[in-house]
Amino acid sequence: MQTTTTTFKNIIGGSQKESSSKDFFEKYNPADKNECLGKFPKSNQKDLDEAVSYAKKAFEVWRYTPAPTRAEVLYRAAQITLEEKEELAKILTRETGKPIIEARGEIQEVIDTYLFFAGEGRRIYGLTGQSELQNKSIITVRQPVGICGLITAWNFPSAVPSWKIAPALISGNVVILKPSKDAPMSGYKLIENLYKAGLPGGCASVLFGSGEFGDLIVRHPDIKVISVTGSVEVGKMVYETCGRMLKKCALELGGKNAIIALEDANQDLLLEGVLWGAFGTTGQRCTSTSRLIIQKSSWTDSFLEKLSNAAKKLIAGNGLNEKTQVGPVITASQRENIHGFTERAKKEGGKVLCGGNFLSGGEFDKGNFYAPTIITDIKPNMELACKEVFGPVLAVIPVSNFEEAIKVANNVEYGLSLSIYTRDINLGMQAANRFESGIVYINAPTIGAECGGAAAFGGWKNTGNGTREGGVMALDTYTQYKTIYIDYSNKLQRAQID
Repeated sequence: MQTTTTTFKNIIGGSQKESSSKDFFEKYNPADKNECLGKFPKSNQKDLDEAVSYAKKAFEVWRYTPAPTRAEVLYRAAQITLEEKEELAKILTRETGKPIIEARGEIQEVIDTYLFFAGEGRRIYGLTGQSELQNKSIITVRQPVGICGLITAWNFPSAVPSWKIAPALISGNVVILKPSKDAPMSGYKLIENLYKAGLPGGCASVLFGSGEFGDLIVRHPDIKVISVTGSVEVGKMVYETCGRMLKKCALELGGKNAIIALEDANQDLLLEGVLWGAFGTTGQRCTSTSRLIIQKSSWTDSFLEKLSNAAKKLIAGNGLNEKTQVGPVITASQRENIHGFTERAKKEGGKVLCGGNFLSGGEFDKGNFYAPTIITDIKPNMELACKEVFGPVLAVIPVSNFEEAIKVANNVEYGLSLSIYTRDINLGMQAANRFESGIVYINAPTIGAECGGAAAFGGWKNTGNGTREGGVMALDTYTQYKTIYIDYSNKLQRAQID
């Protein structure tokens, strides 16, 4: 039985620092509300100013460190993360509740991200161009921007920060990370391991706090880049502030993702894909499958029965159990919010095929468990078809044909991830072309984005502001262009005149 609670400190300038606020918040295991995982400081303006002071000094050295040398830090950080993979996965599971097998996958994503962007240390390319004039050259290069404020969500507390940290550091920037108060330990370990890997002091800080503290980061005049993963409401406020201050800003916000199932779909493959997309990570991914747009056919009813039966058989429980497939919801208040969606859907005419209730009895009474839920007879204009739930709730929307399916899929304010299951490659590619989303899957669920050169992560519409993470395009957020003209004619030359 746990008898003591660890009190964490911020990491500022490469060292642990107590917050000047002398105030703390506690983080509890969502699978066991009696387990306090730690006390974390409620950081304030003074703490932030101290981190910025260290960062400004560090930037003047780090920006001129050769990129291949910067890459060596990421390589070593990847190796350290690999060595600590199991420990880090268990920390992640305890603070988010996600099944341990998923947590291991997330830590592997951190490793992959570090290795990919370490490789980019030798590929931060610019451009060369032809001058209008003789004996004159034009080159355009990428250069770092400065201090980057990184504000992240709780559901991928290791992977998503790494998507921001790695491209920022390899480009020559320095970072200040504010992890979610619902998953603070994973972000702490990321920064700690970067210093183990040899990152110079001041190049990275982690400060804990609430949303109000995040606003201080966004508004700080010396922080030149803001990258936020969060809700649409928060993202709009951040974007407005960054616009007034002319800061670079990257936003990854919500999603209302859908799988279209056409009548010729491989039903076995579809069943597996819907279960994983809707209930993996307990439906708490921004890319989770929250809508199944299914073409009416002779097999629709029997398929939904199979899907419902399979969902009922998913093993819920503490994520540290190797057999667990569905963990808890992150907080008690979010579980109430999810239940509100299901209750309102029933009042609007939705039919609950399975779930729609808190899980109780035994270990379920310790945490925030909610049953995997499938609700059918949902119409495209109903709340459950339009609003992000962020939980294990799947809305089933019947449609008559391909054209109607595309219209329904696009009929939301978000545009993150859309999928289609079909054996007709022509219809699959037509859907990919017409989907209003940043990510498209054909015969695969809406979750499972990868990190790599071409694998950019991001959305359309209210899902973000057009920036991308995870792939080489992430460098656009953390670099600025400089064009250099070199005239070796030894005389005055006037462009467009001479």
